[in-house]
Amino acid sequence: MSATPEPGPNIKPLILFGAELRKHRKNADLSQERLAELIRFSPSLLGFVERGQRTPSRNFVQRCDGALELDGALLRLWAKLTGEVTPGWFRGWLGIEQEAHTLHTWQPLYVPGLLQTEDYARVVIRGEPGITDEQVEKLVEGRLERQAILASDGAPLFRAVLDEGILHRPIGGKDVMREQLGRLLEAVKSPRIGIQIVPLAVGATTGLLGGFVIAQLPDGADTVYIDSATHGHVTDRLEDVRAVHSRYDTIRAEALPQHVSIELIREAEKLWT
Repeated sequence: MSATPEPGPNIKPLILFGAELRKHRKNADLSQERLAELIRFSPSLLGFVERGQRTPSRNFVQRCDGALELDGALLRLWAKLTGEVTPGWFRGWLGIEQEAHTLHTWQPLYVPGLLQTEDYARVVIRGEPGITDEQVEKLVEGRLERQAILASDGAPLFRAVLDEGILHRPIGGKDVMREQLGRLLEAVKSPRIGIQIVPLAVGATTGLLGGFVIAQLPDGADTVYIDSATHGHVTDRLEDVRAVHSRYDTIRAEALPQHVSIELIREAEKLWT
């Protein structure tokens, strides 16, 4: 077994991991299609991971490790190279997010991570108590790498419902907010991305209880990610999924149509100029 490689100064951890996975797959004389079949993930996701374009979940890496009979080598490498890129409690969501054909999210406080600019993400992440500058930069890098799924072949449908307060909360100051709202306006040019705003005039809403994401997977099952004050919670428990779906339907019914929401974002962008 080869020693764990060390990342060079100009090599991103995900690229290094992908290259190592590809090397082991070829050593085992397996095609991407065959390995994908063995691990029960799609060949396209395996390809993205091998090219360093996706952060694999622990489950994905464990299955690769088992299929290639590597006795934990890939899992140890994954933990070493990506352990600080995403929080431990969030890694289970990454594979789900990457496999989903549709993502629905509600956010009452800030722009969802998949649509954040680098500077906006940096300010949001820096709000974590006790976090170091190095940790901030690693987490920002991981968040920006996740965004690749929205520009990839077979990108999921992404539907975001946001509270109007997000457009006016001064995260990072005028320049950061202007750039962030511009990013939202650019994002909705894609037919696969939708954004709706719940106006402040609605007042109290079930959405004030917290943000969440619903991932709809190819096998027909849904999994939800629920925000909390300390860390998120990922579950496919039927009762939880149904409750989140019900809450999302109620919130979306209160939201403005997309064309009206876009005008609201555009007007808010002007206020930050």
